Amino acid sequence: MRIQSYLFLFLFTSIVWGQDALPMESIEDIDTLAEIENKELQQLLEKEIYSNAIWRGLAVNKLMSIGIVDLSKEGEFKYAGINDDHMMYAASLPKIAILLAAMDAIDKGELEYTDVIEKDLRLMISKSNNQASTRMIDRLGYEKIEAVLRSPQNKLYDEESGGGLWVGKRYAAGGRRHPEPLKGLSHAATAKQVCRFYYQLALGNLVSTESSEEMLDIMKDPALHHKFVNTLDKIAPKATIYRKSGSWKNWHADSALVWGPKRKYIIVALIDNNFGEQIIRDLVVPIEKVMKKSRSLSKVKTQN
Repeated sequence: MRIQSYLFLFLFTSIVWGQDALPMESIEDIDTLAEIENKELQQLLEKEIYSNAIWRGLAVNKLMSIGIVDLSKEGEFKYAGINDDHMMYAASLPKIAILLAAMDAIDKGELEYTDVIEKDLRLMISKSNNQASTRMIDRLGYEKIEAVLRSPQNKLYDEESGGGLWVGKRYAAGGRRHPEPLKGLSHAATAKQVCRFYYQLALGNLVSTESSEEMLDIMKDPALHHKFVNTLDKIAPKATIYRKSGSWKNWHADSALVWGPKRKYIIVALIDNNFGEQIIRDLVVPIEKVMKKSRSLSKVKTQN
């Protein structure tokens, strides 16, 4: 498919070789994840997660949400998820929505991209700095962030699909709240909409190709090495990771675009459990196994 070729080309040029991305057409108002939902990958993911009694209990009670996109083979991208339309409190993970709104404002001339703004965006994403995040929220306003998330091009928050990404509170003690309308959450996400964010980002389709490249650069090589990154540091030290996570009390969330010699995928998990940080670490290897098995089965079918 054309959009998949663009994704491969975009990542290959701007990520692997560090070159400028090639020009791409704007693809608006399209639910690309719906086009790559894969029944086989879905069944394998459910089987793997449900084989673990603790994980099964979390999933059944909607205390665990997972989304994965296998990007390993052009023309055969695959998506699967568990409770992926179930919106959960996501702590700092929705700071990616602030990043997106900022790039949209810069593109429209509503915000000047100064060294100070760039520094705050990098602090907000790489180190999850709350002060920098709050400064960006104050510069943009809740209404701007909501408008970008709801826009027809992005569709990252939609009541009809379970909600999605939302930022409705400063990452500070004071200030008014602007909760999302479905559950009244201040910092929310669904695994599917976070996967959608990363997928559209990799397509170069968030705001513009240039803006998408800048966001990828800001999200590259996170300073915090916990959750997914803790495991990926061990099993995939040569992979480049674009990532944002979040934790508060018993809520733990992580999201990443992983691009390496032996693995290319998007992975998202939201957990409501005191041991969520460790659970997220433990999810990486079995989910990689699921994607590898899915690819093997597809190869056998092709050969037959």
